[in-house]
Amino acid sequence: MGNYRTLRRQAFELFEPELGGRVGNYVDWFIMALIAANVAAVILETVDALAVSYGSFFHYFELFSVVVFTIEYVSRVWSSVDNPDFEGPITGRLKFASRPLLIVDLLAILPFYLVVAGFQADLRFLRALRLIRLFRLLKLARYSRAMQSFSVVIEEKKEKLVLAFSSNILLLVLASSVMYYIENPYQPEAFSSIPRAFWWGVATLTTVGYGDVHPITPLGQFVGAIVAMLGIGLFALPASILASGFIEQAGDDDPSGQYCPHCGEKLE
Repeated sequence: MGNYRTLRRQAFELFEPELGGRVGNYVDWFIMALIAANVAAVILETVDALAVSYGSFFHYFELFSVVVFTIEYVSRVWSSVDNPDFEGPITGRLKFASRPLLIVDLLAILPFYLVVAGFQADLRFLRALRLIRLFRLLKLARYSRAMQSFSVVIEEKKEKLVLAFSSNILLLVLASSVMYYIENPYQPEAFSSIPRAFWWGVATLTTVGYGDVHPITPLGQFVGAIVAMLGIGLFALPASILASGFIEQAGDDDPSGQYCPHCGEKLE
């Protein structure tokens, strides 16, 4: 029993970079490199010439990757009970396995086993979801502070952000509705309905301007110009709100702001 618990603890620490030491970091980097290589393989395999020439390589690389990812997934779930938040041999592991990133891990290996079981659908593109695991790098101290700051800014500015996004949606609906009634008699296919006009509204308000749908009447062009100028300011509003929040957060985190610049005493 003692050896079993020791082995389980070692597996738990191995997949936690802050606990696994140098070996844990090597394992972490290897898993992330394998994730990126899998995504590249899925992309390259869609090229017919490469798929024909290197079909065997892609197959064995797929098999190797699934074995590694399966060992990682099973080890994580098995050793999760060493975390006080997931105590319980069954309920603790089920709770751990239901976490979003663990569901992504399961989706990354499940398609292979579905094919083995007889399902012929090619679902390997789901492995691209494992790129989310690259955010494990953010566990490093300096990046975790940045992520904490980001969540704090979102929380503090959520009311202003909701107001800004609501204003953008309102402007989108109004602009698309007005343009529909102006252009529909002259372009019944391009502006066949207000929902179809939303595409023009989004492209115009965001100043992307694809040009595939555009007004041809003088009144429509005038309204389009007004809408484009409004979009420059209103659609940039959420970005300015976030920017101001980050500036405020940076000021709060700056140790120099907690002391008097003249006498050097700590401010109350």
